[in-house]
Amino acid sequence: METGSTSPSLLAQIKEPADLRRLDFEALKRLAAEIREVIVATTARTGGHLAPNLGVVELTLALHYVFDSPRDKIIWDVGHQSYVHKLLTGRYHRFATLRQLGGISGFPRPEESVHDVFATGHSSTSVSAALGLAVARDLAGQDYRVVAVIGDGALTAGMAFEALNHAGHLQKDLLVVLNDNEMSIAPNVGALAKYLNRLRTDPMYRRGKEEIERLLNKIPAIGPRVARVVERLKDSLKYLVVPGMFFEELGFQYLGPVDGHNIPLLVEVFRQARKTRGPVLVHVFTKKGKGYPPAERNPDLFHGVGPFRADTGELEATGGGPTYTEVFGRTVVELARRDPRVVAITAAMPAGTGLVPFAREFPERFFDVGIAEQHAVTLAAGMARGGLKPVVAIYSTFLQRAYDQIIHDVCLQNLPVVFAVDRAGIVGDDGATHQGLFDLAFLRTVPNMVVMAPRDAAELANMLFTALELGQPAAVRYPRRRAPGPVPLEWSPVPVGRAEVLREGEEAVLVALGTMVPVACAAAEELAAQGIAVTVINARFAKPLDEECLSAWAARAGLVVTLEEHVLAGGFGSAVAEMLADRGLSAVRVVRMGLPDTFVEHGSQELLLARYGLTPEAVAQNVVRLLGRRKEGTCLK
Repeated sequence: METGSTSPSLLAQIKEPADLRRLDFEALKRLAAEIREVIVATTARTGGHLAPNLGVVELTLALHYVFDSPRDKIIWDVGHQSYVHKLLTGRYHRFATLRQLGGISGFPRPEESVHDVFATGHSSTSVSAALGLAVARDLAGQDYRVVAVIGDGALTAGMAFEALNHAGHLQKDLLVVLNDNEMSIAPNVGALAKYLNRLRTDPMYRRGKEEIERLLNKIPAIGPRVARVVERLKDSLKYLVVPGMFFEELGFQYLGPVDGHNIPLLVEVFRQARKTRGPVLVHVFTKKGKGYPPAERNPDLFHGVGPFRADTGELEATGGGPTYTEVFGRTVVELARRDPRVVAITAAMPAGTGLVPFAREFPERFFDVGIAEQHAVTLAAGMARGGLKPVVAIYSTFLQRAYDQIIHDVCLQNLPVVFAVDRAGIVGDDGATHQGLFDLAFLRTVPNMVVMAPRDAAELANMLFTALELGQPAAVRYPRRRAPGPVPLEWSPVPVGRAEVLREGEEAVLVALGTMVPVACAAAEELAAQGIAVTVINARFAKPLDEECLSAWAARAGLVVTLEEHVLAGGFGSAVAEMLADRGLSAVRVVRMGLPDTFVEHGSQELLLARYGLTPEAVAQNVVRLLGRRKEGTCLK
């Protein structure tokens, strides 16, 4: 596939989905090729979700060809496959700004377009939202159509089945498109994946209904009694030949499987589905990464990818040492070598969480549960009750989905489950749905939970070692970036609830957690150059706090500045302020630096950290202001 070699003339003419209906199927095929060129060329520069979008080009074209958006409502589950939709709904000329600060989002955003019906970013929500819209439509006496596009990976989550069950009960007019590509991010796992694979691969299933009808038409219907027997025979044969009856038993009309890259066939099936009353499920099978050989060969690598060379698919070198994720992956493997009770759990993210080496070395102790974070946490609780030492590696933003299980199934029973909270803090280009900015607030309030955050590679390894030896629930949060310092070969336990004083000074105290510790150290250097001596404390723990250390230094300096890569509401700074107030140190001034009460949009980590004042320069300037100082020759407003 050549990228950027031709002008996307057809695509430039598409101002809204209705323009597609002026094209014949051959022109739509050419348009599909142009769309793939634009997506590859753009994501090569900006990074993004390449493979999922290449897989739904024809599917998206057919949906917009048959349905009348924005009057008809199309909801994209997860939303990381919505680039084609954005290109067809008036955003082609802004597409170069994809995932850039101030540019268009990589996910559906109602604020961005009337065609983005529902904001998505986490999986398995589309059917629930679509059913809600269908109920609202009927109560208002309107007649538009509602479509939910959900992947087979997202279908592994319980919420999707809850919604399918309810939709089948209500019998509202609703179309669910099951985009079956055998992948979520990693290849799908579980009984459902095997079931869909049988539907996908055996042509007998696709011919089943026609063959049954042909057979039954040869049987003479003599009276109602025989008719009932014939119906029972028909049902029995369908169960033998057509496993799609699973969806029909839920109350859906099942159509498929359908080739998801055949535009005329997709248009025909969607037209049939549009005319069918009640809930309909169209099973479409597609190829993730379709049309771009590097993505077809490595769909998991190109699911969400950084900048790369469009002509070869070679990823741009980032340089530097290992990431926090890589340090976690190496450490948990070594811990498992030394303790056979250590097991690892992920929710469809073995590569993203750094657990691929663990899975290779300990396949019998590795568990990928699919997109099912709730199940992952309670599974770990059961394992812990059985004497194992489970490590649950889940991104901060996805761990939110299992909050009830953290409280009731882990912490209430004080079970020794270790949460490796990856992508904590500002994640960057994926935007508001993926920033890991709430975990401190929702974890530190739960009894029995220990919450810690490392400042470098060595501290991450030591904290994992400590967490596995605690004998109670523990969370270690770490960011999506390079980990400073070497990875230790041996570990030292981190005393629980003990902070570390890195620098002493009398004029102010900088108390930092995790990624903000290097920022605090650099800010202290800048302040020292201005003759301002500050103390820097690496808190290490958000819970429990080192109350003695923090109280003593706060009382001495009278000014405490807390630093965290997290929302201020209920976060680390709040914990420090609460503790000092409880200890009668209300005269100490506490200034919290972190993220404000907002959802942080997409953009690079560096730009977002600077925007919200979480840089050494901004911290130093803030301390100068608080102390009433001024840099020589500089006017600070």
